[in-house]
Amino acid sequence: MRVFTTKWFKRFMRIESLGATKLVKVIREIENGLHDGDLGGGLIKKRVAREGRGKRGGFRTIIVYSKGKRSFFVYGFSKNVKDNLDDVELEKFKKLAKLYLGFSDAQITKALDEKELEEVTDHEEEIQK
Repeated sequence: MRVFTTKWFKRFMRIESLGATKLVKVIREIENGLHDGDLGGGLIKKRVAREGRGKRGGFRTIIVYSKGKRSFFVYGFSKNVKDNLDDVELEKFKKLAKLYLGFSDAQITKALDEKELEEVTDHEEEIQK
């Protein structure tokens, strides 16, 4: 399983002090069927706890996900800022999911080279395939 963040999500991680190890844990949970909603079109919603708090006071993340293959963290927000995506946002993320899930290895390499994507390399524990 390869795990990626978008440029936007990387900034979100920095602002919210969200580490790569936490993202690996999130994907491991999703691989085991633990998520907060399949939004369709390859999108998963997953709660992520803030450091020192539970998931209730944490973040919501939107992940483009293909079981056992690739995942892309594309969006995150605090629950106190918004509760869910609206219909327009959801449709835009579904289009993005279709794009990312259709990427060839060469396209991913290009996106990494251009810093549009970053691969999560902090794998203290490998994600189960």
